[in-house]
Amino acid sequence: MTIQRRDFSKGLAAAIFSGAPAMAAARRADTLYAATGRVMAWRSLDTTTGISGAVGAITLPSAIQYAWPHPAGRLLYVATSDAPAGSVGGGSIHRLVALSIGPDGALSPHGEPAVLPQRPVHMSVDPSGRYALCAYNAPSNLSVHLIRPDGTVGAMVVQPEPLDCGIFAHQIRMIPGGRSVVLVTRGNDASATRPEDPGALKLFDFDHGHLHNAQSIAVGGRGGLGYGPRHVDFHPHLPLAYVAVERQNQLHTHRIIGARLAPDPDQIASTTDQPPSDDHGGTTLVGAIHVHPRGHALYVSNRASSTVEVEGRKVFAGGDNSIAVFALHPRTGLPRLVQRIDPRGFHVRSFAISPDGRMLAAASMVDMTLRGGAMVPAGISLFRILPDGTLAFLRKIDTPVGQQTQFWTSILPAPA
Repeated sequence: MTIQRRDFSKGLAAAIFSGAPAMAAARRADTLYAATGRVMAWRSLDTTTGISGAVGAITLPSAIQYAWPHPAGRLLYVATSDAPAGSVGGGSIHRLVALSIGPDGALSPHGEPAVLPQRPVHMSVDPSGRYALCAYNAPSNLSVHLIRPDGTVGAMVVQPEPLDCGIFAHQIRMIPGGRSVVLVTRGNDASATRPEDPGALKLFDFDHGHLHNAQSIAVGGRGGLGYGPRHVDFHPHLPLAYVAVERQNQLHTHRIIGARLAPDPDQIASTTDQPPSDDHGGTTLVGAIHVHPRGHALYVSNRASSTVEVEGRKVFAGGDNSIAVFALHPRTGLPRLVQRIDPRGFHVRSFAISPDGRMLAAASMVDMTLRGGAMVPAGISLFRILPDGTLAFLRKIDTPVGQQTQFWTSILPAPA
């Protein structure tokens, strides 16, 4: 594997490119990406068999937090920060980086990174490809950035009014139709030293990058207490938004009415049969959510990685690590839990569905030691998606991370 060094981000950091050995002449149409620490790795992926190819990688100025492809498919935008993983602040190098996607899926820098004000926890790109949206958790905040016609990151859009960004933002998405943006704010559980922070869905009207306060939704009638949403995804055909509620292990279904969401969900479903916390120190939290491109199924990750000390070793305390599969009613879009399947790893923070809808790749975030002493490495668990939307385990690609964390994964097609 060859290594090249280039000037990257005006001396703030060096980007290191690890050029993979030449792939086979018959290149696969899809590429599997996974981010661990500062490194974004990729490999070709056959979404029918699960066979993957040689690995390439790029090292960015600081740890990768989230990434989102341009709708044209030739660029990947990556939010990075040197704040410690899972932190609620800190760090000094926060960037939004544009990467070009080569014909074989390889990544390379595309223009200069944009400086961000704090640690970004999530980012996305609007369907027009003209704006990048960033969410920040502590303090809860957001920003909108121009994407120039050549795909490079442009200036931050100055907002015309103070925005209500709630407490602990965790995701920012454009609502279908392009007229509004939702900032999912999780809030925080109570601790021994401070009371609970409420969660909410914060909606903003969107006009050429400018945002205006429009709607605040806090399910449960307690001002957001007892409500901790994390991520949202949308049905591809029906006017429905599905909210993964982290702190209560629930899935909420809201109708989309114009550029707004119905304040009360049409349905609330549990994602697991285990409580958020148990008597043995185990904690289960909802993670990512994705709707199948056909609109007949929906997937939510249940994740657990808390530890207890046993005989001087930190071992898994317990909790539910699974992908919950919901069948979606063809007319109403309402979900029904039909499967929970073990990813054979711990704490799936991120997972992805291949563009052809044939495969799901789940990234377990951490290595984990079990009570018997065995160590289960982090990895990418590959599942075949069956015609009814349920999952069949194919294989796991072990990717031990040590003290790092595997934060993000996706499957993208080769650029047209």
